[in-house]
Amino acid sequence: MSENRVVQGRMVTPKRLAELIEGEDVMDAESIEDTDRACPECGGDVIEVGYMPSITEFVTGYKCQDCDWAATDREE
Repeated sequence: MSENRVVQGRMVTPKRLAELIEGEDVMDAESIEDTDRACPECGGDVIEVGYMPSITEFVTGYKCQDCDWAATDREE
């Protein structure tokens, strides 16, 4: 179910992708999904993952597969 993806040349699990976006450990993550968005920095493909950074919070995170750009729905 939880499909791994290549991000910046490395294979990542949904939980690892969430940790890259959040900058710290997360409790749980859902599967990685494609988006129809292009990265605002490099134009690369953006993927998303829903995750729980804490027991009381659910966040959708977005990450470019080609560069360092990342964002969450907290920032939108």
